[in-house]
Amino acid sequence: MATTETKEYVRNELDAEFENFWDTVSCFAANSFPYEERCAFVRKAKDCNRSTNVVPYMRILACDLNCVNEFEMLIFLTMFLALCFVILLLLIHVCNHYYSPALKAVSKFMHMNEHLAGVTLLAFGNSSADLFSNLASVNEDVPVFANSMAAALFVSMVSGGLICYMFPFKMNAYESVRDIMFLILGTTMLQYFLETDKEVSESEFICMFFVYIFYILVNVVDVYLIRRALITTNAQIDALLEGELTPSKRKRLTELEKQQEIYTRDMEVEIFEKKNSGPNINRMRYTTLRMTRNTRVSVDKKQTRNVRHNGALGKNRGICKEFFLAMRPFTCAKWRKAYVVERAIMLIQIPGVMLCSIYIPLVDYEMEKHGWNKLLNCIQVMLNPAMSIIVVKALISSRGNSLWYVAISQEYIYGVYSLPITLPIAVFMFFQSRTDVPPFYHSVFTVMNLTGSMLMIFFCATEIDKVLEVMGHILEVEEDFMGATVKACTGSLGPLIANIAMALHGYPKMAYASAIGGPFFTVCLSATTVLHVRNLVGLKVTNVSQQGNYGANAFIFLNLGLFLTLLWSTTLGFFARRSVGIFCIVFYCIYLVFAILIHKSIIHSFSADMPVKAAFGDI
Repeated sequence: MATTETKEYVRNELDAEFENFWDTVSCFAANSFPYEERCAFVRKAKDCNRSTNVVPYMRILACDLNCVNEFEMLIFLTMFLALCFVILLLLIHVCNHYYSPALKAVSKFMHMNEHLAGVTLLAFGNSSADLFSNLASVNEDVPVFANSMAAALFVSMVSGGLICYMFPFKMNAYESVRDIMFLILGTTMLQYFLETDKEVSESEFICMFFVYIFYILVNVVDVYLIRRALITTNAQIDALLEGELTPSKRKRLTELEKQQEIYTRDMEVEIFEKKNSGPNINRMRYTTLRMTRNTRVSVDKKQTRNVRHNGALGKNRGICKEFFLAMRPFTCAKWRKAYVVERAIMLIQIPGVMLCSIYIPLVDYEMEKHGWNKLLNCIQVMLNPAMSIIVVKALISSRGNSLWYVAISQEYIYGVYSLPITLPIAVFMFFQSRTDVPPFYHSVFTVMNLTGSMLMIFFCATEIDKVLEVMGHILEVEEDFMGATVKACTGSLGPLIANIAMALHGYPKMAYASAIGGPFFTVCLSATTVLHVRNLVGLKVTNVSQQGNYGANAFIFLNLGLFLTLLWSTTLGFFARRSVGIFCIVFYCIYLVFAILIHKSIIHSFSADMPVKAAFGDI
């Protein structure tokens, strides 16, 4: 009698791949399915939850809107573009009304000059969100080097160009040259590490980290030396004024006074009055007008603080009225003066403006009482930390089984834990402070202002980036091309708006310093950290994969643009003119033309050809 032998099934890699299919499959793979099957796919794929910032666009298209053909898809994508515009308006509002005043206050408190504040506070605030976003998606196979070079090119050329065009100014000569040379050094070192070792090793990561630390130390020491030089110059001027003024002493005194003026200009950030209106960029003649010296009027902090103070009145006089006035999204006078389009924009902004009003404390030395609102600030002391903790904890704890804000129902308790600390502080503030004058500790609210503003800027910028990423995948645009062009622009919208807002407030030097210091942070810390973390977690990092089709082009254009910036700045005596701004923007447009021609396979990229791999077996 024959016996049948049963063979034990040997599992292979394909079985494991199918078991983990819904954990690893990309959400955008749903675009290859028929329309009627896409809803079931996006509900099962965990990537559709992990990749969601605020709005689950793929789920809305497939399930809620029940898109059934290409025409409907295009209509809904147009609606998503309109949503991008609304988010952009909110981003501008946050940068202009909350983020910029807070940065001025912190810079003044830390006794920084404009340049140092630009390359540290503003640059870090603009670029740190990008670092955390890249670390959160470290497992994704994207060309980090190419995307970082493209983003640095956009910020340095477009952001810097717009600052020069809209707010012409006299650059800090030595500081600007030094920053540009450091940025060239950082990009060259990262390119060299990838070309030689095909990765960023631990020693190379430490080297890049110390290069950035050295860059910050150089800027700090420079400010210290300027102040020492000013003290020495003042002493020399006093010594010359004591005796009889001979012709030689007058000549020497004139030279010292010029040096004193230069040193005083770069001493410390002053709080200036914001201009009521920006430049009229709709007129072509504006481009050819001669650059005039802008008169900046300093704000009297003591006068704006005590303008409403009256000790004879009660401590809580008008507390409810001030609260409701602070919560209104716009004033009646502004509504009456606005045109139809402006009124439509004001109505669209209402939800976002009211959210910012209740969440972000306002500290602005230009405003009466420095933006102090007793009842609103007492509420924000409790609400701001709790909301920030809940949102961040929900983002961290989300595993992909559901949208991150669904986890708020389980994670809200961590925000409640902050109330035993913040509630007594709010009660103390309510009984100790007055409505007509800010308390002595009002400047502490700047911390909540900065954290709240940065969180809002991060969500706005990443949401716009996510919308365009969804559109690119649906329209079947090459992902490398999107990263080198569209996503480089949308991912840098936060730095762009923040820099222009700072220039609008009267600090073009700080804004331009951030336009160079921000890309240096992106190259030296953000890109290097992500590449090193990929090595630590066992992901393969190669020069070819990091360059993509557009990495070498972005690298060459970035360094060429920086060398041209050195050329025009030294040629024009470090006067940032409007023509220079147009030149920088046109230069970036040339880069986009090259990228489009490479995408259309009309010209070849500077990068090496991607290796061809066989699907099965060897070729």
